[in-house]
Amino acid sequence: MNKYQAVTLIVAALNMLLMLLFPPYDYVSHTHNNVPNFGGFLPVFGDHPNVRVNDSFLFIEIITVLINTAIAWLLLRERAHLRRRLDRQNLVLLGVALNLLLALLFPPFQDHYTASNALLPSFDGFYFVFGDNSMRVIVAAMLGLEVIFILVNGAMLWLLLQRPAPRELTAAERFAQPAELLGTSTRRKT
Repeated sequence: MNKYQAVTLIVAALNMLLMLLFPPYDYVSHTHNNVPNFGGFLPVFGDHPNVRVNDSFLFIEIITVLINTAIAWLLLRERAHLRRRLDRQNLVLLGVALNLLLALLFPPFQDHYTASNALLPSFDGFYFVFGDNSMRVIVAAMLGLEVIFILVNGAMLWLLLQRPAPRELTAAERFAQPAELLGTSTRRKT
């Protein structure tokens, strides 16, 4: 482990600590048919009436931090790797990390009125998670699908852009190689 990977682990641990100290809460109001509305990020040790932790959103946050930590770990795996230019696979990893960050900053919401009347979740739009979302509900199932699709597409693109492994020479090719090299070196001298 190099120093960049150590910094990555420290930053990930601090992110996890912040997420667990300030989890996402849903406000449950009796006037809105007990439909939980997104209440924001509140301290875990505070007294908050009529709220409950939004477990599904917290789970997606934790998974996203772990995945981004793994991506950073791969990108920073060796010092010589930092000096060379970014190759296509590393750009895919950076794109996946950016997409996951944007998916968490702008999760899918629905209006609490449609949430109380619908059997299946509906979609109202993507809104900034730190904005005023007191009348909206996060559609955690849709956010989970969004994260899964980002990861699957990123993995497929990463595998598609992988350089082919060097071909293993057969015994006959290894035997003929010195003769070919000698033949080309004698031709150059003449």
